[in-house]
Amino acid sequence: MLSIENLKFDEKGLIPAIVTDADSGEVLTLAYMNGESLEITMREGRTCFWSRSRQ
Repeated sequence: MLSIENLKFDEKGLIPAIVTDADSGEVLTLAYMNGESLEITMREGRTCFWSRSRQ
């Protein structure tokens, strides 16, 4: 299982997240997650992003 503690977040506490289509593998978007949004994504099984513009 993925351990958040082993990931390298940047100086702002963010990590890039690539979203792909499950069937085709096509890249849909690049977004950023902070620790909280990554925890929510892993716990709830739904993608949750952190908004850099809205903080």
